[in-house]
Amino acid sequence: MAEKSVKAGEIVARIDRLPIWSLSYIFIGILGMGFLFTFFDIFDINVSFIQTSLTIFHVSSPSSPEIGVLLGPAVLLNLVGYIVGSLLLSPLSDRIGRRNMLMITMAITGLGSLYNAFVNDYPNFLLARTITGVGVGADLAVVNTYIGEVAPTSGRAKYTSFVFLFSTLGAGLGLWLGLLLTTPPSPFPLGLPFALGGSGFLALNGWRVMYGIGALLALIGLLLRFNLPESPRWLISRGRIADAETVVKQMEERASRKLGSLPPLPAVIPPYVVERLSYLDSLKAVILDRRYAKRLAVLIPMWFFGYMTVYVLAAGLTTILASLGYPPPEAGIIASFGDIGFILCALTIMFVGDKLERSRWTAISVIFTVVGGIVIALAKTDLPLSFLGSSILFYGFNLWVPVSYAWSAESFPTRARATGFALTDGLGHIGGGVGTVAVASFVASLVSSGVTTGLAIEVFLLIASFQIISTVIAVTLGHKTANKRLDEISP
Repeated sequence: MAEKSVKAGEIVARIDRLPIWSLSYIFIGILGMGFLFTFFDIFDINVSFIQTSLTIFHVSSPSSPEIGVLLGPAVLLNLVGYIVGSLLLSPLSDRIGRRNMLMITMAITGLGSLYNAFVNDYPNFLLARTITGVGVGADLAVVNTYIGEVAPTSGRAKYTSFVFLFSTLGAGLGLWLGLLLTTPPSPFPLGLPFALGGSGFLALNGWRVMYGIGALLALIGLLLRFNLPESPRWLISRGRIADAETVVKQMEERASRKLGSLPPLPAVIPPYVVERLSYLDSLKAVILDRRYAKRLAVLIPMWFFGYMTVYVLAAGLTTILASLGYPPPEAGIIASFGDIGFILCALTIMFVGDKLERSRWTAISVIFTVVGGIVIALAKTDLPLSFLGSSILFYGFNLWVPVSYAWSAESFPTRARATGFALTDGLGHIGGGVGTVAVASFVASLVSSGVTTGLAIEVFLLIASFQIISTVIAVTLGHKTANKRLDEISP
């Protein structure tokens, strides 16, 4: 066993000396397809839910506060599914491997989205959203775990954000397809003049087409994932030294072709090798070890309060704006322009994300969230200013997310990394559901007495306040991980 541990340590050192992404960049695209579908699924409900409510939930008006009330349980149960998938499915990747689990999770998300396309009542809509959430929750945990294990030491946030960039494409696709397929044509910028959701089949079924597209994206993602190699760090943790060395040799060959020569080996840190590992063993590794338990105590509430802001805006901005008096197509257009900020946040972290400690990005992020919300509230009928505010808002509430994905994954040991990520991100998602239901009810009660600029500012500051709490937790209690070797951070 000692000889195997030494050999495993040498292979880990060979991984850690690689300063660049040393797998095929095609694999980033393959992982990115999962993020694309996941965020398409999160954001497609933002615009399309108004049509869904009118056609099968029999809501009387597209600006009715009842839509926000119906949206709350739909988002909440999707997040309940997310939590179940994250806590019960993704930890299986610590046992059966990252690659195998990635295929299972994508299959579940696709089936959930397909079911969504055929529902005819609210209970089945909720059930379909829950099933999709199970797959999405597990998938995000395993994807981020995988990236953290194969990315270079100085680029974990960069490559997490590189894959996260695909999520911005998925979000934009969900928002703009929602406008195209589920809203009636309106002169821009009050809507899309070529929108198809005002007559014919799409007037009642555009939202169904949206979920059908989601199922197709999931199928493509599933087929592509058959080509992924297993994580060499996971192989090492399970004692499969020869298999790990095969993958690492391929990584070294690719890096050598790009760099000419490889850097010298760093010090050997013998990794923890366990050939048999149960879910209970993984839980013990992150709960009973004081170091990891302390990290859980910081990361879970950070995600909990941060996700309260993220999900209220990601799933409900169109509905919130409609409740504040914006015509639904105009509200959808304003929300859709937010994807510009979403893309910019991914690019920001790609280029400079590893320059600062992870916790500092939460503080930078919340400033933009507050400013963006206030700009929208003050814009009133000034649509260009509303578009700017939406872009700033989306930049703010998303900027901290890819960095914090990397932070969560690198905070736990390889033998239980997916389990640790699942606990932080999964339990954190409870906040997303709580926030969506609470804010929807609060906004509905406020607007009943009339909408003013002051009320709009109050609504956006309320939404941002949860992210402020998240930031305070991260900045005051967070641990440092940037540019450190994984086995140094989490042995």
